[in-house]
Amino acid sequence: MGGVEDDEPPFKRVKVSSGELGELLNGKSLRDPTNCSLSDCSMARSLVCEGDYDVVGSKGIVKKVEFVQIIAEALYSLGYKKTGAQLEEESGIHLHSSVVNLFMQQILDGKWDESVITLHRLGIVDQTTVKLASFVLFEQKLLELLGSENVMGALKTLRTEIAPLGVNHNRVRELSSCILSHSQQVHVGISGENIVRMKSRSKLLEELKGLLPPTVMIPEKRLVHLVEQALELQLDGCRFHNSLAGEMSLLTDHQCGKDQIPSQTLQILQGHSDEVWFLQFSHNGKFLASSSADSSVIIWEVKVDGRVSLKHRFSANQKPVSYISWSPDNNQILTCGAEEVVRRWDVQSGECVHIYEKSELGLISCGWSPDGKTIFTGVTDKSISMWDLDGNELECWKGQRTIRTSDIGITTDGKQIISVHKDKTILLFGWESKAEKSIKEDQDITSFVLSRDSKYLLVSLLNQEIHLWNIDGSVTCIAKFKGHKRNRFVVRSCFGGLDDAFIASGSEDSQVYIWHRSSGELVGTLHGHSGTVNCVSWNGANPHMLASASDDRTIRIWGLKQLNMKQNSTVCNGVHHCNGGS
Repeated sequence: MGGVEDDEPPFKRVKVSSGELGELLNGKSLRDPTNCSLSDCSMARSLVCEGDYDVVGSKGIVKKVEFVQIIAEALYSLGYKKTGAQLEEESGIHLHSSVVNLFMQQILDGKWDESVITLHRLGIVDQTTVKLASFVLFEQKLLELLGSENVMGALKTLRTEIAPLGVNHNRVRELSSCILSHSQQVHVGISGENIVRMKSRSKLLEELKGLLPPTVMIPEKRLVHLVEQALELQLDGCRFHNSLAGEMSLLTDHQCGKDQIPSQTLQILQGHSDEVWFLQFSHNGKFLASSSADSSVIIWEVKVDGRVSLKHRFSANQKPVSYISWSPDNNQILTCGAEEVVRRWDVQSGECVHIYEKSELGLISCGWSPDGKTIFTGVTDKSISMWDLDGNELECWKGQRTIRTSDIGITTDGKQIISVHKDKTILLFGWESKAEKSIKEDQDITSFVLSRDSKYLLVSLLNQEIHLWNIDGSVTCIAKFKGHKRNRFVVRSCFGGLDDAFIASGSEDSQVYIWHRSSGELVGTLHGHSGTVNCVSWNGANPHMLASASDDRTIRIWGLKQLNMKQNSTVCNGVHHCNGGS
């Protein structure tokens, strides 16, 4: 609600005139402390006035006084000071009582001792809050004394006013060191400028509003906060929300339709000659990598207009490729299969730049460290190895670390490796700390995927269920998703949509299933494939693009339903086909 420049040292500010202070403090003139009556103090405590129990709205739960107060605060925050003052005058409802206005003026004037006295007259019951607020005021006093080179005054404030409060002991030690450091630098002739960084007095007021009870001082931007809460609740309750929040309006209640979920086949990619087992979009959404039982790997490029075209085909593998991992910078991929080597490929050139292998052992899973400087692989002897990019094995964790599945996860901080430890158990292994946590399921685990923020794990099970686990801190199963079919094959799932609000999965009934993540409700089934859908991947840069890989040897690109599609390639029944041509 400023009036004082934040970048000017508070102790150098010229005293504001009464008119300017009236504008600064919400357009109300402030009384002399000697004229502040007992009734003012009770007003500060409860903000009671005539009509305090009137309500507005059909529900009868919104108090008129509070409603007007937060509107007034919003007006002042937006810079509409005259309008805010007029609202106070016309309604007879004041944003703050005169004693609170006095308290605020004393802070802006730097009258710290007087402001602490007034603080005790605000009627705050919780004495811990009073002590914490007093600490903030005295701390500002100390820092301003240091800023004006009054070291002895700052030391006296620390000893006689701050320390006796008995709170924030660590901060007391920091302030003591600050005074000592300042004194030493002044002694050797070093300028004291920027030795300490103090808050501006207006920032100090904002901090106090967050500390004191809202019945005393209305929190900053309270109305905006309430509106944001209401919008967030509407978003949480919207099963189909999949568009940017900027598209929301305050003028109508928010509600999306199914048309926000990818449900129409926009392209069919036909570059593989056998079942397509795996696919994954790059982190930046500009590429899609797929692998097949025909031992090939294809890099597809996502054009600016959303069309997908073949960029490279890799055919160096001798066995089917079952897993692909993108490098953090999107420039390389790792590929591996059942009991074969791990290959590292350059996306732009299409060249295999390195092969990782262990004598007489196969590598069955692969993943990158967050910095892209090392890779991790699961080995057929149930160990996990860490390699540098040149192929030197840096670490090998032996024992029952993994089983013969092609999934491995590395958290975004690079400190935990996640693998299927036993048929029904996932191991979260801190490779530096050696700490271990585990997820235990009642059914065999067929695959898993780690969320982009590394806080959640999506686990697909033999019994046709997908479980969502929170692994941030304590390990907890928070949701279960059902409906898809899985009897014989590995069927993979993924997070996706705006803010990963959805869960998608393949299925043996040739369909793609989509659930709303928060509610667990099935919100869509996508028809089109003629064989088992083995894997799905949602484009992290485009919440309206989803890809699926199937035993029918095709990849389908799903998007929003469109009435008028431009016909720029071979088209059959409104679907664009790509047979591997560039």
